[in-house]
Amino acid sequence: MKAFTGRAALAALLMASSAGAQETKARAPEAPKAKPAEVRDAVTLPKATLVELKNGAKLLLVEKREVPLVAFSARVRGGALGDPEGKEGLAALTAELLQKGAGARNAQQFAEAVDSVGGMLSVASGREALNIDGQFMARDTVLMVELLSDLLRRPRFEQAELDKMRERMVSELAAEKDGDLRGLIGTYFQAFHFGAHPYGRPVGGSEASLATLEREDVLAYAKAQLGGDRLILSVVGDFDTKKLTKQLEAALGDWARAATPAPVAPPTEPVKGRRVLLVDKPDATQTYFWAGNTGISRTDPSRVDVNLANTVLGGRFTSLLNTALRVKSGLTYGAGSLVLAQTQSGPFAISSYTKTESTEQAIDMALDVLARYRQEGMDDATLSSAKEYVLGQFPPTLETGPQIANKLSELAFYGLDASDVDQFASQVASTDKARIQAAIQRVVPSREDLTVVLIGKASAIREVARKYGPVTEMRITDPHFSPRAEGKK
Repeated sequence: MKAFTGRAALAALLMASSAGAQETKARAPEAPKAKPAEVRDAVTLPKATLVELKNGAKLLLVEKREVPLVAFSARVRGGALGDPEGKEGLAALTAELLQKGAGARNAQQFAEAVDSVGGMLSVASGREALNIDGQFMARDTVLMVELLSDLLRRPRFEQAELDKMRERMVSELAAEKDGDLRGLIGTYFQAFHFGAHPYGRPVGGSEASLATLEREDVLAYAKAQLGGDRLILSVVGDFDTKKLTKQLEAALGDWARAATPAPVAPPTEPVKGRRVLLVDKPDATQTYFWAGNTGISRTDPSRVDVNLANTVLGGRFTSLLNTALRVKSGLTYGAGSLVLAQTQSGPFAISSYTKTESTEQAIDMALDVLARYRQEGMDDATLSSAKEYVLGQFPPTLETGPQIANKLSELAFYGLDASDVDQFASQVASTDKARIQAAIQRVVPSREDLTVVLIGKASAIREVARKYGPVTEMRITDPHFSPRAEGKK
Protein backbone atom coordinates (compact mmCIF):
# COMPACT_ATOMS: atom_id res chain seq x y z
CA MET A 1 0.00 0.00 0.00
CA LYS A 2 1.49 3.30 -1.02
CA ALA A 3 0.12 6.75 -0.38
CA PHE A 4 1.30 9.98 -1.96
CA THR A 5 1.59 13.35 -0.25
CA GLY A 6 0.06 16.45 -1.74
CA ARG A 7 3.49 17.55 -3.00
CA ALA A 8 4.11 14.21 -4.77
CA ALA A 9 0.76 14.39 -6.45
CA LEU A 10 1.46 17.94 -7.55
CA ALA A 11 4.94 17.00 -8.76
CA ALA A 12 3.50 14.19 -10.87
CA LEU A 13 0.99 16.59 -12.40
CA LEU A 14 3.58 19.24 -13.11
CA MET A 15 6.05 16.80 -14.65
CA ALA A 16 3.33 15.37 -16.87
CA SER A 17 2.24 18.85 -17.92
CA SER A 18 5.74 20.11 -18.59
CA ALA A 19 6.45 17.24 -20.98
CA GLY A 20 4.13 18.86 -23.49
CA ALA A 21 4.26 21.47 -26.20
CA GLN A 22 2.40 22.08 -29.44
CA GLU A 23 2.44 22.86 -33.06
CA THR A 24 4.33 25.75 -34.54
CA LYS A 25 2.33 28.09 -36.68
CA ALA A 26 3.80 26.80 -39.89
CA ARG A 27 1.78 27.60 -42.94
CA ALA A 28 -0.61 24.74 -43.37
CA PRO A 29 -3.73 24.41 -45.49
CA GLU A 30 -6.75 25.75 -43.72
CA ALA A 31 -8.54 22.95 -41.91
CA PRO A 32 -12.25 22.46 -42.50
CA LYS A 33 -14.48 23.95 -39.86
CA ALA A 34 -15.62 21.63 -37.11
CA LYS A 35 -18.81 19.76 -37.91
CA PRO A 36 -21.39 18.37 -35.51
CA ALA A 37 -20.05 14.90 -36.31
CA GLU A 38 -17.08 15.66 -34.07
CA VAL A 39 -19.36 15.11 -31.09
CA ARG A 40 -18.98 11.40 -31.84
CA ASP A 41 -16.26 11.52 -29.17
CA ALA A 42 -18.71 12.61 -26.45
CA VAL A 43 -18.43 10.90 -23.07
CA THR A 44 -21.44 10.64 -20.79
CA LEU A 45 -20.98 10.42 -17.05
CA PRO A 46 -23.04 7.61 -15.45
CA LYS A 47 -25.99 8.89 -13.46
CA ALA A 48 -25.33 8.67 -9.74
CA THR A 49 -27.79 8.11 -6.92
CA LEU A 50 -27.33 11.02 -4.51
CA VAL A 51 -27.85 10.38 -0.80
CA GLU A 52 -27.35 13.06 1.83
CA LEU A 53 -26.91 11.83 5.38
CA LYS A 54 -28.25 13.68 8.43
CA ASN A 55 -24.79 14.98 9.31
CA GLY A 56 -24.40 16.57 5.86
CA ALA A 57 -22.25 13.87 4.26
CA LYS A 58 -22.97 13.41 0.56
CA LEU A 59 -22.91 9.98 -1.08
CA LEU A 60 -22.88 9.47 -4.86
CA LEU A 61 -23.41 5.85 -5.83
CA VAL A 62 -23.11 4.30 -9.30
CA GLU A 63 -23.70 0.61 -9.97
CA LYS A 64 -21.23 -0.69 -12.56
CA ARG A 65 -21.35 -4.44 -12.63
CA GLU A 66 -19.08 -5.36 -15.54
CA VAL A 67 -16.31 -6.50 -13.16
CA PRO A 68 -16.54 -7.58 -9.48
CA LEU A 69 -14.83 -4.46 -8.14
CA VAL A 70 -15.92 -1.53 -5.99
CA ALA A 71 -14.00 1.74 -6.12
CA PHE A 72 -14.46 4.84 -4.00
CA SER A 73 -13.17 8.39 -3.95
CA ALA A 74 -13.75 10.63 -0.94
CA ARG A 75 -13.01 14.28 -0.36
CA VAL A 76 -13.02 15.90 3.04
CA ARG A 77 -13.10 19.68 2.70
CA GLY A 78 -10.24 21.53 4.31
CA GLY A 79 -6.93 20.03 3.26
CA ALA A 80 -3.91 22.33 3.50
CA LEU A 81 -6.22 25.34 3.83
CA GLY A 82 -6.71 24.15 7.40
CA ASP A 83 -3.00 24.34 8.24
CA PRO A 84 -2.31 27.06 10.83
CA GLU A 85 0.33 29.58 9.86
CA GLY A 86 3.76 28.15 10.61
CA LYS A 87 2.33 24.61 10.68
CA GLU A 88 2.33 24.02 6.92
CA GLY A 89 2.29 20.31 6.13
CA LEU A 90 0.01 19.48 9.06
CA ALA A 91 -2.79 18.28 6.77
CA ALA A 92 -0.29 16.21 4.78
CA LEU A 93 1.08 14.62 7.95
CA THR A 94 -2.45 13.96 9.20
CA ALA A 95 -3.35 12.33 5.88
CA GLU A 96 -0.39 9.98 6.11
CA LEU A 97 -1.21 9.03 9.70
CA LEU A 98 -4.86 8.29 8.95
CA GLN A 99 -3.75 5.05 7.31
CA LYS A 100 -1.15 4.23 9.97
CA GLY A 101 -3.52 2.58 12.39
CA ALA A 102 -7.23 3.07 13.01
CA GLY A 103 -9.90 1.43 15.11
CA ALA A 104 -8.78 -1.96 16.46
CA ARG A 105 -5.84 -2.18 14.00
CA ASN A 106 -2.36 -0.79 14.40
CA ALA A 107 -0.42 0.41 11.34
CA GLN A 108 0.77 -3.04 10.33
CA GLN A 109 -2.61 -4.67 10.89
CA PHE A 110 -4.38 -1.95 8.93
CA ALA A 111 -2.00 -2.38 5.98
CA GLU A 112 -2.36 -6.17 6.14
CA ALA A 113 -6.16 -5.88 6.16
CA VAL A 114 -5.97 -4.02 2.84
CA ASP A 115 -3.21 -6.10 1.25
CA SER A 116 -4.62 -9.49 2.29
CA VAL A 117 -7.67 -9.02 0.06
CA GLY A 118 -5.79 -7.37 -2.81
CA GLY A 119 -7.29 -3.99 -2.03
CA MET A 120 -5.90 -0.51 -2.57
CA LEU A 121 -6.30 2.47 -0.26
CA SER A 122 -4.49 5.80 -0.12
CA VAL A 123 -4.88 9.14 1.59
CA ALA A 124 -3.31 12.42 0.48
CA SER A 125 -3.77 16.05 1.33
CA GLY A 126 -4.59 18.41 -1.48
CA ARG A 127 -4.68 22.18 -1.31
CA GLU A 128 -8.38 22.27 -0.39
CA ALA A 129 -9.33 18.75 0.69
CA LEU A 130 -8.08 15.47 2.03
CA ASN A 131 -8.43 12.86 -0.71
CA ILE A 132 -9.08 9.22 0.13
CA ASP A 133 -9.19 6.69 -2.71
CA GLY A 134 -9.54 2.93 -2.78
CA GLN A 135 -10.65 -0.15 -4.64
CA PHE A 136 -11.65 -3.58 -3.35
CA MET A 137 -13.19 -6.76 -4.68
CA ALA A 138 -16.98 -6.62 -4.49
CA ARG A 139 -16.98 -9.51 -2.00
CA ASP A 140 -14.91 -7.34 0.38
CA THR A 141 -17.24 -4.32 0.38
CA VAL A 142 -18.06 -4.77 4.09
CA LEU A 143 -14.34 -4.65 4.93
CA MET A 144 -13.89 -1.63 2.67
CA VAL A 145 -16.62 0.30 4.52
CA GLU A 146 -15.19 -0.73 7.89
CA LEU A 147 -11.67 0.41 7.01
CA LEU A 148 -12.89 3.70 5.56
CA SER A 149 -15.03 4.39 8.62
CA ASP A 150 -12.20 3.55 11.01
CA LEU A 151 -9.76 5.69 9.06
CA LEU A 152 -12.02 8.74 9.11
CA ARG A 153 -13.55 8.40 12.57
CA ARG A 154 -11.14 6.41 14.72
CA PRO A 155 -7.55 7.13 13.65
CA ARG A 156 -4.93 6.27 16.26
CA PHE A 157 -2.33 8.93 15.50
CA GLU A 158 0.26 6.93 17.42
CA GLN A 159 3.34 8.87 18.51
CA ALA A 160 5.81 6.35 17.09
CA GLU A 161 4.16 6.46 13.67
CA LEU A 162 4.07 10.26 13.77
CA ASP A 163 7.76 10.47 14.56
CA LYS A 164 8.65 8.12 11.70
CA MET A 165 6.39 9.85 9.19
CA ARG A 166 7.56 13.36 10.08
CA GLU A 167 11.19 12.27 9.71
CA ARG A 168 10.42 10.62 6.37
CA MET A 169 8.67 13.70 5.03
CA VAL A 170 11.64 15.91 5.95
CA SER A 171 14.06 13.41 4.37
CA GLU A 172 11.99 13.28 1.18
CA LEU A 173 12.11 17.06 0.92
CA ALA A 174 15.87 17.06 1.28
CA ALA A 175 16.13 14.35 -1.38
CA GLU A 176 13.92 16.33 -3.75
CA LYS A 177 16.11 19.40 -3.32
CA ASP A 178 19.13 17.29 -4.22
CA GLY A 179 17.50 15.64 -7.24
CA ASP A 180 15.17 16.43 -10.11
CA LEU A 181 13.67 19.84 -9.34
CA ARG A 182 10.95 19.90 -11.99
CA GLY A 183 8.27 19.13 -9.43
CA LEU A 184 9.63 21.12 -6.52
CA ILE A 185 10.01 24.36 -8.47
CA GLY A 186 6.23 24.61 -8.59
CA THR A 187 6.18 24.87 -4.80
CA TYR A 188 8.71 27.72 -4.92
CA PHE A 189 6.71 29.44 -7.66
CA GLN A 190 3.42 29.34 -5.78
CA ALA A 191 5.04 30.44 -2.52
CA PHE A 192 6.67 33.43 -4.22
CA HIS A 193 3.76 34.33 -6.50
CA PHE A 194 0.89 34.04 -4.01
CA GLY A 195 2.84 35.18 -0.96
CA ALA A 196 0.69 35.34 2.18
CA HIS A 197 -2.38 33.96 0.38
CA PRO A 198 -3.18 30.35 1.38
CA TYR A 199 -2.27 29.20 -2.14
CA GLY A 200 1.29 30.27 -1.37
CA ARG A 201 1.69 27.76 1.45
CA PRO A 202 3.47 24.48 0.64
CA VAL A 203 0.90 21.68 0.77
CA GLY A 204 3.48 19.17 1.97
CA GLY A 205 5.09 21.60 4.37
CA SER A 206 8.69 22.75 4.57
CA GLU A 207 11.63 21.44 6.52
CA ALA A 208 11.11 24.29 8.98
CA SER A 209 7.36 23.80 9.48
CA LEU A 210 7.41 20.01 9.57
CA ALA A 211 9.96 20.06 12.39
CA THR A 212 7.46 21.89 14.62
CA LEU A 213 4.57 19.43 14.21
CA GLU A 214 3.57 17.41 17.26
CA ARG A 215 0.82 14.94 18.07
CA GLU A 216 -1.21 17.71 19.72
CA ASP A 217 -1.22 19.55 16.38
CA VAL A 218 -2.53 16.51 14.54
CA LEU A 219 -5.24 15.93 17.13
CA ALA A 220 -6.28 19.57 16.93
CA TYR A 221 -6.37 19.44 13.13
CA ALA A 222 -8.51 16.29 13.17
CA LYS A 223 -10.98 17.83 15.59
CA ALA A 224 -11.26 21.07 13.67
CA GLN A 225 -11.18 19.76 10.11
CA LEU A 226 -12.59 16.21 10.03
CA GLY A 227 -16.32 15.63 10.23
CA GLY A 228 -19.35 14.24 8.47
CA ASP A 229 -20.41 17.64 7.15
CA ARG A 230 -17.11 17.88 5.20
CA LEU A 231 -17.44 14.50 3.43
CA ILE A 232 -18.17 13.81 -0.23
CA LEU A 233 -17.99 10.08 -0.98
CA SER A 234 -18.44 8.57 -4.44
CA VAL A 235 -18.62 4.80 -4.91
CA VAL A 236 -18.65 3.04 -8.28
CA GLY A 237 -18.82 -0.67 -8.91
CA ASP A 238 -20.50 -4.02 -8.38
CA PHE A 239 -22.91 -3.42 -5.50
CA ASP A 240 -26.57 -3.01 -4.67
CA THR A 241 -27.33 0.66 -4.08
CA LYS A 242 -29.89 0.16 -1.32
CA LYS A 243 -27.71 -2.29 0.56
CA LEU A 244 -24.58 -0.14 0.32
CA THR A 245 -26.50 2.97 1.35
CA LYS A 246 -27.56 1.24 4.58
CA GLN A 247 -23.99 0.12 5.24
CA LEU A 248 -22.56 3.59 4.70
CA GLU A 249 -25.31 5.25 6.73
CA ALA A 250 -24.63 2.89 9.64
CA ALA A 251 -20.88 3.51 9.40
CA LEU A 252 -20.83 7.25 8.74
CA GLY A 253 -24.29 8.67 9.40
CA ASP A 254 -23.60 9.62 13.02
CA TRP A 255 -20.09 10.94 12.40
CA ALA A 256 -20.02 14.29 14.18
CA ARG A 257 -19.59 17.52 12.29
CA ALA A 258 -16.20 19.21 12.24
CA ALA A 259 -15.60 21.62 15.10
CA THR A 260 -15.01 24.58 12.78
CA PRO A 261 -16.46 25.82 9.48
CA ALA A 262 -14.61 24.61 6.38
CA PRO A 263 -11.82 27.02 5.43
CA VAL A 264 -12.35 28.93 2.19
CA ALA A 265 -9.54 30.54 0.20
CA PRO A 266 -10.06 34.25 -0.58
CA PRO A 267 -10.02 35.35 -4.24
CA THR A 268 -6.72 35.60 -6.07
CA GLU A 269 -5.68 38.24 -8.59
CA PRO A 270 -3.00 38.51 -11.29
CA VAL A 271 0.19 40.26 -10.19
CA LYS A 272 1.25 43.44 -11.99
CA GLY A 273 4.83 43.97 -13.07
CA ARG A 274 7.79 41.65 -13.08
CA ARG A 275 9.57 40.01 -10.20
CA VAL A 276 12.15 37.26 -10.04
CA LEU A 277 13.06 34.68 -7.42
CA LEU A 278 16.50 33.12 -7.74
CA VAL A 279 17.05 29.98 -5.68
CA ASP A 280 20.76 29.27 -5.40
CA LYS A 281 21.89 25.67 -5.81
CA PRO A 282 25.68 26.04 -6.04
CA ASP A 283 26.35 22.56 -7.44
CA ALA A 284 23.64 22.77 -10.12
CA THR A 285 24.58 22.11 -13.73
CA GLN A 286 21.10 23.00 -14.98
CA THR A 287 18.68 25.88 -14.49
CA TYR A 288 15.03 25.10 -13.86
CA PHE A 289 12.57 27.91 -14.51
CA TRP A 290 8.90 28.81 -14.31
CA ALA A 291 7.33 32.02 -15.60
CA GLY A 292 3.68 32.92 -15.26
CA ASN A 293 0.89 34.62 -13.36
CA THR A 294 -2.58 33.87 -11.97
CA GLY A 295 -4.83 31.82 -14.25
CA ILE A 296 -8.39 30.55 -13.81
CA SER A 297 -10.54 28.70 -11.29
CA ARG A 298 -11.96 25.21 -11.80
CA THR A 299 -15.43 26.65 -12.45
CA ASP A 300 -14.39 29.38 -14.89
CA PRO A 301 -16.91 29.57 -17.78
CA SER A 302 -14.00 29.68 -20.28
CA ARG A 303 -12.26 26.58 -18.94
CA VAL A 304 -12.70 24.55 -22.15
CA ASP A 305 -11.26 27.37 -24.26
CA VAL A 306 -8.36 27.75 -21.84
CA ASN A 307 -7.75 24.00 -22.03
CA LEU A 308 -7.43 24.19 -25.81
CA ALA A 309 -5.26 27.30 -25.63
CA ASN A 310 -2.92 25.64 -23.14
CA THR A 311 -2.77 22.49 -25.27
CA VAL A 312 -1.37 24.49 -28.17
CA LEU A 313 1.05 26.52 -26.07
CA GLY A 314 2.53 23.77 -23.94
CA GLY A 315 0.17 20.91 -23.17
CA ARG A 316 1.45 18.24 -25.55
CA PHE A 317 4.66 17.11 -27.20
CA THR A 318 4.07 19.03 -30.44
CA SER A 319 3.29 22.28 -28.64
CA LEU A 320 4.80 25.64 -29.44
CA LEU A 321 7.09 25.60 -26.43
CA ASN A 322 8.37 22.06 -26.83
CA THR A 323 8.85 22.51 -30.57
CA ALA A 324 10.92 25.65 -30.04
CA LEU A 325 12.99 24.66 -27.01
CA ARG A 326 13.41 20.93 -27.56
CA VAL A 327 12.69 19.86 -31.12
CA LYS A 328 14.25 22.78 -33.00
CA SER A 329 16.91 24.13 -30.65
CA GLY A 330 17.82 21.15 -28.46
CA LEU A 331 18.00 23.40 -25.40
CA THR A 332 16.00 21.04 -23.19
CA TYR A 333 14.40 17.61 -22.94
CA GLY A 334 11.02 19.14 -22.19
CA ALA A 335 9.13 22.44 -22.12
CA GLY A 336 5.48 23.06 -21.51
CA SER A 337 2.77 25.05 -19.80
CA LEU A 338 0.20 24.25 -17.16
CA VAL A 339 -3.01 25.52 -15.62
CA LEU A 340 -3.69 24.56 -12.00
CA ALA A 341 -7.37 25.36 -11.46
CA GLN A 342 -8.81 25.31 -7.95
CA THR A 343 -11.72 26.95 -6.11
CA GLN A 344 -9.98 30.27 -6.74
CA SER A 345 -7.74 31.02 -9.68
CA GLY A 346 -4.50 29.08 -9.43
CA PRO A 347 -1.26 29.55 -11.36
CA PHE A 348 -0.74 29.58 -15.10
CA ALA A 349 2.91 29.04 -15.97
CA ILE A 350 5.36 27.96 -18.63
CA SER A 351 8.22 25.76 -17.51
CA SER A 352 11.43 24.14 -18.68
CA TYR A 353 15.03 23.44 -17.70
CA THR A 354 18.34 23.77 -19.52
CA LYS A 355 22.11 23.70 -19.08
CA THR A 356 23.46 26.52 -16.93
CA GLU A 357 25.28 28.11 -19.86
CA SER A 358 22.12 28.23 -22.01
CA THR A 359 19.86 29.71 -19.34
CA GLU A 360 19.45 33.09 -21.00
CA GLN A 361 18.88 31.64 -24.45
CA ALA A 362 16.23 29.21 -23.20
CA ILE A 363 14.30 31.75 -21.13
CA ASP A 364 14.40 34.33 -23.92
CA MET A 365 13.10 31.77 -26.37
CA ALA A 366 10.31 30.67 -24.04
CA LEU A 367 9.22 34.26 -23.42
CA ASP A 368 9.34 35.00 -27.16
CA VAL A 369 7.04 32.05 -27.80
CA LEU A 370 4.72 33.30 -25.06
CA ALA A 371 4.62 36.84 -26.48
CA ARG A 372 4.00 35.73 -30.07
CA TYR A 373 1.27 33.37 -28.99
CA ARG A 374 -0.47 36.05 -26.97
CA GLN A 375 -0.38 38.42 -29.92
CA GLU A 376 -1.11 36.05 -32.82
CA GLY A 377 -3.09 33.16 -31.34
CA MET A 378 -3.47 30.10 -33.54
CA ASP A 379 -4.56 29.35 -37.09
CA ASP A 380 -7.44 27.11 -38.17
CA ALA A 381 -5.24 24.07 -38.79
CA THR A 382 -3.71 24.26 -35.32
CA LEU A 383 -7.10 24.74 -33.67
CA SER A 384 -8.51 21.74 -35.54
CA SER A 385 -5.54 19.62 -34.48
CA ALA A 386 -5.86 20.74 -30.86
CA LYS A 387 -9.55 19.81 -30.83
CA GLU A 388 -8.80 16.33 -32.13
CA TYR A 389 -6.06 15.88 -29.56
CA VAL A 390 -8.18 17.02 -26.61
CA LEU A 391 -11.18 14.96 -27.72
CA GLY A 392 -8.95 11.91 -28.07
CA GLN A 393 -7.30 12.34 -24.68
CA PHE A 394 -10.52 12.85 -22.71
CA PRO A 395 -12.35 9.47 -22.92
CA PRO A 396 -9.50 7.40 -21.42
CA THR A 397 -9.69 9.53 -18.28
CA LEU A 398 -13.16 8.14 -17.49
CA GLU A 399 -12.88 4.45 -18.30
CA THR A 400 -12.42 2.81 -14.91
CA GLY A 401 -14.37 2.76 -11.67
CA PRO A 402 -11.72 4.75 -9.75
CA GLN A 403 -11.63 7.38 -12.50
CA ILE A 404 -15.41 7.79 -12.51
CA ALA A 405 -15.59 7.92 -8.70
CA ASN A 406 -12.87 10.56 -8.61
CA LYS A 407 -14.64 12.66 -11.23
CA LEU A 408 -17.97 12.48 -9.37
CA SER A 409 -16.33 13.66 -6.15
CA GLU A 410 -14.43 16.39 -7.97
CA LEU A 411 -17.58 17.77 -9.58
CA ALA A 412 -19.51 17.68 -6.32
CA PHE A 413 -16.63 19.40 -4.51
CA TYR A 414 -16.66 22.33 -6.95
CA GLY A 415 -20.44 22.50 -7.23
CA LEU A 416 -20.48 21.32 -10.84
CA ASP A 417 -22.85 18.82 -12.42
CA ALA A 418 -22.58 16.10 -15.05
CA SER A 419 -22.74 18.65 -17.89
CA ASP A 420 -19.07 19.39 -17.21
CA VAL A 421 -18.41 15.95 -18.70
CA ASP A 422 -21.45 15.34 -20.88
CA GLN A 423 -21.11 18.61 -22.80
CA PHE A 424 -17.32 18.68 -22.94
CA ALA A 425 -17.05 17.28 -26.48
CA SER A 426 -19.71 19.62 -27.89
CA GLN A 427 -18.05 22.61 -26.22
CA VAL A 428 -14.69 21.64 -27.69
CA ALA A 429 -16.21 21.16 -31.14
CA SER A 430 -18.12 24.45 -31.09
CA THR A 431 -15.31 26.79 -30.03
CA ASP A 432 -13.66 29.03 -32.61
CA LYS A 433 -10.58 31.20 -33.02
CA ALA A 434 -12.27 34.31 -31.61
CA ARG A 435 -13.16 32.53 -28.37
CA ILE A 436 -9.71 30.97 -28.12
CA GLN A 437 -8.01 34.31 -28.72
CA ALA A 438 -10.13 35.89 -26.00
CA ALA A 439 -9.04 33.11 -23.62
CA ILE A 440 -5.41 33.61 -24.59
CA GLN A 441 -5.57 37.35 -24.00
CA ARG A 442 -7.18 36.82 -20.63
CA VAL A 443 -5.03 33.99 -19.24
CA VAL A 444 -1.65 34.12 -20.98
CA PRO A 445 0.30 36.89 -19.22
CA SER A 446 2.07 39.68 -21.05
CA ARG A 447 5.83 39.91 -20.85
CA GLU A 448 5.42 42.91 -18.57
CA ASP A 449 3.43 41.02 -15.93
CA LEU A 450 5.37 37.92 -14.97
CA THR A 451 6.51 36.08 -11.89
CA VAL A 452 9.74 34.28 -12.77
CA VAL A 453 11.38 31.62 -10.59
CA LEU A 454 14.79 30.13 -11.35
CA ILE A 455 16.64 27.38 -9.49
CA GLY A 456 20.28 27.04 -10.43
CA LYS A 457 23.86 28.13 -9.80
CA ALA A 458 23.37 31.74 -8.73
CA SER A 459 26.96 32.80 -9.30
CA ALA A 460 26.61 31.83 -12.95
CA ILE A 461 23.08 33.09 -13.69
CA ARG A 462 22.61 36.06 -11.34
CA GLU A 463 23.13 38.65 -14.08
CA VAL A 464 20.84 36.72 -16.39
CA ALA A 465 18.13 36.68 -13.72
CA ARG A 466 18.33 40.47 -13.33
CA LYS A 467 17.41 40.82 -16.99
CA TYR A 468 13.87 39.66 -16.21
CA GLY A 469 13.07 41.92 -13.27
CA PRO A 470 14.00 42.81 -9.67
CA VAL A 471 15.63 39.74 -8.12
CA THR A 472 15.03 38.23 -4.70
CA GLU A 473 17.45 35.50 -3.69
CA MET A 474 17.32 32.53 -1.36
CA ARG A 475 19.23 29.27 -1.03
CA ILE A 476 18.10 25.74 -1.81
CA THR A 477 19.27 24.81 1.68
CA ASP A 478 16.90 27.27 3.32
CA PRO A 479 14.31 25.20 5.24
CA HIS A 480 11.37 27.03 3.64
CA PHE A 481 10.06 27.84 0.17
CA SER A 482 9.68 31.60 0.26
CA PRO A 483 12.08 34.44 1.08
CA ARG A 484 12.03 35.37 4.76
CA ALA A 485 11.47 38.97 5.81
CA GLU A 486 14.32 40.61 7.69
CA GLY A 487 14.53 39.13 11.15
CA LYS A 488 11.96 36.40 10.43
CA LYS A 489 13.07 32.82 10.89
